[in-house]
Amino acid sequence: MCSRTSPRSRTGRPRSAAADAAILEATRAALVDLGWSKLTMGDVAGRAGVAKTTLYRRWASKNELVVDAVAVLFDELELPDRGSLAADIEGVVHQFAALLERPETKTALMAVVAESTRDEPLRERIRTSIVDRQKRLVLEGRRRAQARGELPADMGSTAGTDDLIFDVIAGAVVHRALVSAEPVDAAWVQRFTALLLGGLGAAAQT
Repeated sequence: MCSRTSPRSRTGRPRSAAADAAILEATRAALVDLGWSKLTMGDVAGRAGVAKTTLYRRWASKNELVVDAVAVLFDELELPDRGSLAADIEGVVHQFAALLERPETKTALMAVVAESTRDEPLRERIRTSIVDRQKRLVLEGRRRAQARGELPADMGSTAGTDDLIFDVIAGAVVHRALVSAEPVDAAWVQRFTALLLGGLGAAAQT
């Protein structure tokens, strides 16, 4: 799991990890209860038991706060070694789907994505705080598969291959779980993994 970086470097009193965690948890709870439009920094401060100035010392805006509240949830995703590339992919897809089933993840993610369609700085923060950080899973999976001999050792991240793999996995699972509202069950995950591995095999031969 990668650690969450501080939104801004500051001098003065050190930040409290416990206070940060309480604030981010309160943010997710407020989103579920109130929705994006009614969520305020004051409401989050009250739920977290901190002063509103404490929030503004850490996050300049509601947008920054909500993205970080979502990002720490995705940092929970891991890629345990299950013995094969197929099993590793199936494992992380199941984890991802379970994460999206949680009300706080679903509400927060859909809220920030919707808002980002008209807010370029927010879109960039989503990219750097969530998307770019989670690409570590693809890099780890590729390196592990190469060590097992499942992928060619010289198959690197050329032409954005790792980015494309991430987009395919994340896009398919988010669409299935949140847009189509269909179950991400074992049968679907197996079919999806087989399709993805077929594409990886074809890419390795080019």
